[in-house]
Amino acid sequence: MTTDGTPHTFTLRVYYEDTDLAGIVYYANYLKFIERARSEWVRAVGVDQVRLKAEQGVVFAVRRVEADYLRPAHFDDQLTVTTALIQLGGARIELEQKVLRGVEPVFQARVTLVCLAGAAAVRIPAAVRAALAV
Repeated sequence: MTTDGTPHTFTLRVYYEDTDLAGIVYYANYLKFIERARSEWVRAVGVDQVRLKAEQGVVFAVRRVEADYLRPAHFDDQLTVTTALIQLGGARIELEQKVLRGVEPVFQARVTLVCLAGAAAVRIPAAVRAALAV
């Protein structure tokens, strides 16, 4: 979310490489779209994930995705991905992400991320927590 409580937005265009033979976005590419949007959301709130990994050995990994494919998106569509924080736990982050064509929802997902150091879940660092909670 942004400081005024609205979801973060990320805009993208559907390219030929994103589609199947029918010109419809291939289902797995929605996961790529929402991943890009999450990366931009984290960057927008001031978290440098490369630095976080280098200095603290901490990364975020997707633990769970609950996805709903609502309508097909097509080659050359302009889409907007919204990202909204649902819950910030000790080591988990839950997000709601939607892919919209204009105001029409085409895909939505509830995503759970976990904070990891190596293979173990760890608490989200305080500075990161503060940035994400804005």
